[in-house]
Amino acid sequence: MKDVEVKIKIRECQMEELSDIDRAMVNIAVEATDSSYAPYSHFHVGAALLLADNTIIRGCNQENAAFPAGLCAERSAIFAAGAQHPDQAVKTLAIAARDHNGELTEEPISPCGTCRQVMIETEKRFGLPIHILLYGQKRIYMMDGTENLMPLSFSDF
Repeated sequence: MKDVEVKIKIRECQMEELSDIDRAMVNIAVEATDSSYAPYSHFHVGAALLLADNTIIRGCNQENAAFPAGLCAERSAIFAAGAQHPDQAVKTLAIAARDHNGELTEEPISPCGTCRQVMIETEKRFGLPIHILLYGQKRIYMMDGTENLMPLSFSDF
């Protein structure tokens, strides 16, 4: 038996270190938290997608008393993009959240496993890694490719 080390690459940065487009995407994700419907968790998540044709799609989480009938912000944006722009790859995905007090989270939040799988399949569909921005007030995590979120992903299909 031997130990195997799996490495991922995540860059940590501040808002002022982002490119203009990345900063804009984070701001749109923050704005999208205002459209969230989260009466049960009180955790409001917003997402912003930049498509290959430079279209921007917003998403936000939508909860429902009939769990698990709700939908995460990331998937709401990805699925809206797929329905409205089925031939456009996702270039960038920015994610932000507000806590139960309505404050932006101090630390970056990351997508759930289901959203990560959808992201992996979106990358595979278009053959393009997604540039990912996870916003927190203290820092922003930036990475290229969902394998940095889910290194041992299920993708042989």
